[in-house]
Amino acid sequence: MIEAFRRTPYDREILRIGLPALGALAADPLVSLIDTAFVGRLGATALASVAIASAIFLAVFAIFNFLGYAVTPLVAQSIGAGDRGEAGRFTVAALGISAAAGVIAAFALIVLGEPLLRAFGVDSGVLEGATIYLRIRALGVPALLVILVGHGAFRGYQDTRTPLVVTLGLNIVNLVLDPILIFGLGWGIAGAAWATVTAQWFGAIWFVVLFLWTRRTELGIKFGRPQRRTLGSLLGAGKSMVLRNASLLAALTAATMVAAHVGTAAVAAHQIAIQLWIFLALVIDALAIAGQAIVGKELGAGNASVAKQVSNRLLALGLLFGILLAVALGVISPWLASWFTTDEAVVLAFASILPILIVMQPINGLVFVWDGVAIGGAAFGFLAGSTLVAGVASIGLLLVVLPLGWGLVGVWAAIVVLMLVRATTLWWWYVNRFARNGPDPSLSSRAA
Repeated sequence: MIEAFRRTPYDREILRIGLPALGALAADPLVSLIDTAFVGRLGATALASVAIASAIFLAVFAIFNFLGYAVTPLVAQSIGAGDRGEAGRFTVAALGISAAAGVIAAFALIVLGEPLLRAFGVDSGVLEGATIYLRIRALGVPALLVILVGHGAFRGYQDTRTPLVVTLGLNIVNLVLDPILIFGLGWGIAGAAWATVTAQWFGAIWFVVLFLWTRRTELGIKFGRPQRRTLGSLLGAGKSMVLRNASLLAALTAATMVAAHVGTAAVAAHQIAIQLWIFLALVIDALAIAGQAIVGKELGAGNASVAKQVSNRLLALGLLFGILLAVALGVISPWLASWFTTDEAVVLAFASILPILIVMQPINGLVFVWDGVAIGGAAFGFLAGSTLVAGVASIGLLLVVLPLGWGLVGVWAAIVVLMLVRATTLWWWYVNRFARNGPDPSLSSRAA
């Protein structure tokens, strides 16, 4: 493993895929960070409203982002095996599933949004703002799911530059519209929601044009009824990834619920911290994307030893990136809270959990890379079970946070437990299935 910290022949390919992925992943959560920064100027109540509504959207994202995760290794393995037509069939099937699921999810959020928000136990002012934000944002769910498939499919094609360009474009739309709609037209929280929805539909339409028109032949896209085997592969992988994602987001949603019961300032600070956590985690996840794409392709081509060496290198880089991010957070920590809010109570609450956020970064570096390698190896069943265990452990700790008076620090201790359990189980899988004996070639066929 020590050799993995030295330069390898695979660094060029990792850089080619990982660097644009870094840009796309870092830019994607900027939509929420930009909303958080602008809405924070409206006060703690407005910020808490967005925090509660965002927790619901985070759950929707967790349930349906299997579309992106499942399609990446399936397309990558098809490309590795030299079957571009099969890659195109996976892409078309995933687009169809995303469109149908998006419409259903949007309708459910509009109808059930307010009852779901009431479960957080917030005051009437926060509930009113959260309901407005949620119902408007629900209109963008179909677009969000198409964007997820766009990212996942292009990664499988070993192309991370295209998703980067699309993501930068939709972020520019959101950045321009946010101040105009929130402050210029005086729409407040509703303006932030409409800016995000517009940006998401802009990105979704861009991806659809790429797949079905400008790059259709290059990607092997053909119109026609999806084959039962293709749908079965996607849905089979999807079932495991839904459980994995639901377990992860159940823990994070429970954390937001507990933070909401701690108080308005606490949940507002939690919103800032969780958005930063997601942003930094996805920056590290650029290496995981490289793992999904390269490991999937090499396994599809039957090159298990190459997949093993690439994985070792990615883990070493993940740890180093995590340490660098922790140092960077420490350097800017005196000014960080002021970028999002001027409310003194929120600033103090955020300061109490900032050290935890900093310490977590090296752990994130390993966990996200291990996760990407496992996805590239199509180890969907293992990921579902191990994340379920981690989610149960985290929620178990959250159940005692309020009775024991641990406050927001206790909430973030539970998030640390979530990541530590994930790290432990992924390490066990890697040692027993990958590092010692090399990748199990059968993993590449289990999703089919």
